[in-house]
Amino acid sequence: MSTVLVTGGAGYVGSHAVKVLAAAGFEVVVLDSLVNGHREAVSEYVLVEADVSDTAVVRETIRRHAVTAVLHFAAFLSVGESVQAPVRYYDNNVRKTLALLESVVEESVRRFVFSSTAAVYGTPHDVPIVEDHPTRPINAYGQTKLAIEHALPHYETAYGLRYTCLRYFNAAGADPSGELGEDHRPEIHLIPLALAAAAGARPPLEIFGDDYPTTDGTCERDYVHVTDLAQAHVLALGRLAAGAQSTSYNLANGRAYSVRDVLDSVERVVGQPVPCHVVGRRSGDPAVLVASSQRAREELGWAPRFEAIDDIVRTAWQWRRTHPAGYRSRP
Repeated sequence: MSTVLVTGGAGYVGSHAVKVLAAAGFEVVVLDSLVNGHREAVSEYVLVEADVSDTAVVRETIRRHAVTAVLHFAAFLSVGESVQAPVRYYDNNVRKTLALLESVVEESVRRFVFSSTAAVYGTPHDVPIVEDHPTRPINAYGQTKLAIEHALPHYETAYGLRYTCLRYFNAAGADPSGELGEDHRPEIHLIPLALAAAAGARPPLEIFGDDYPTTDGTCERDYVHVTDLAQAHVLALGRLAAGAQSTSYNLANGRAYSVRDVLDSVERVVGQPVPCHVVGRRSGDPAVLVASSQRAREELGWAPRFEAIDDIVRTAWQWRRTHPAGYRSRP
């Protein structure tokens, strides 16, 4: 079985992918700066603590472990922060990824799976979104991810690097076994924030706008379980190994849940109300993001296990109960 280098593998989606890859029989090497990742999330695996832009370390790691494929998760991902600090996002998500790609092609790695985002679509004119929908990002986060998507075909033409871009919608939930979960510092995602508010561990939740053209006025999103996302990466690697062409896939459940729908789900799962209040809209937020993942289902054979919002929230709550302080909760 081949060895896979997972950049950003100590982060939220990356650590779940590492676990699924190992269970599928892959040898896994994690490369993470630990700026946002957690050493505890990958304690059972080889960890190289380095930045993806450190070409000397990356190239030596690829050679030492005979890496044949790369999964790239190492990126900044806050929409709001990207609007306020675009230079940080262009530096990390574009410049450093290009440095990684330089190392990858110089060491003759020819398979690359890229963690992309629904933010590349911007404000959709048709829903559910399909992969050939126009890509018109409305924030720097989406624009930086799209910049790499645009670069990859040129790397394939020049260097033979075949790739798969996986466009996530809202990653959510936690490893069903309870070993891994979501631990951003600061936390930026709705479900863990709502769970913390329901548990009385944080101030009331802020709802960013209730005057959108949606069913209840709050933004609607398509939530996909993090373990289902991880499984898609294994399938994408297998497809590339079989000689398939480079392409992009949406990873989504095809269901739109509003902010208030999610809060209602949290209340059902936790059995407590979620203290909240409405504030102004947040710049860079589309009203609705919901997608079709039919292409991934047909070509990858991807079949999400967790589709109902209560099932997704329940795994996140399990993690929250056993890790109230995230990975710092461990002895």
